[in-house]
Amino acid sequence: MLNRAQRLRERGIEPRLEVILVGDDPASAIYVRNKEKDCAECGILGNTRRLPANTRQDELLALIAALNGDPGVHGILIQQPFPPGLDTFTITGAVDPNKDVDALHPENVGLIALDRPRFLPCTPAGVMALLDIAGIDLKGKHCVVVGRSHIVGKPMMQLLLARHATVTVCHSRTRDLGEVTRQADILVSAVGKLALITGDMVKPGAVVVDVAMNKNLEGKLAGDVVFSEAEPIASYITPVPGGVGPMTRAILMQNTILAAERRSI
Repeated sequence: MLNRAQRLRERGIEPRLEVILVGDDPASAIYVRNKEKDCAECGILGNTRRLPANTRQDELLALIAALNGDPGVHGILIQQPFPPGLDTFTITGAVDPNKDVDALHPENVGLIALDRPRFLPCTPAGVMALLDIAGIDLKGKHCVVVGRSHIVGKPMMQLLLARHATVTVCHSRTRDLGEVTRQADILVSAVGKLALITGDMVKPGAVVVDVAMNKNLEGKLAGDVVFSEAEPIASYITPVPGGVGPMTRAILMQNTILAAERRSI
């Protein structure tokens, strides 16, 4: 990515990512700081706009409109979750689809569903990259995705389907979750519930991808999966922290560079 950024600079284009952080959610603050470091390493001009939790929706929309109209801005990311009183659909829909490097605008969501993505959704694409690095062939495999959020669960399903996997999506109303997860060749958990997936819910030899970020009783980061129980059973398993998170940020950097390249054509 650094080489791609350098080639853009040689043409007088500086890739630029604007991150908007509303409120003081601790996990979001940490994530944004990591993104700032990533931008510096990848040759991207990264700028974070930190707004108070009581920011009005019209104020936020005005800021988004200004960034949409700034030709020097190539990517816009609005960190979630939002404080109460802000409508997620309205805000994500206000971002220029060509600058929506988190792939949450309704137009980009639709393109993903049609297998014609403008940008890949960051976390699901990060999971796919990990599976590719491990050399895991998805064709015909039974993948179980636990969680149906618009950010991870649903786009994860779509990317897996596009690679010819058979996909089951579970959620809070799934009966006997363990009965379903034990059928998974590849198990992806993205709920945000500590110790949701225990060792007896994992099929021997399965690939386990833990997307969630929770705090355990000691105040340390942990995922949905009880790692100590699942690790001896799984063929591959991602840790929390240090697993999917860095890959999510890498995809965001790729999307920002891609947005700048497209604007330069």
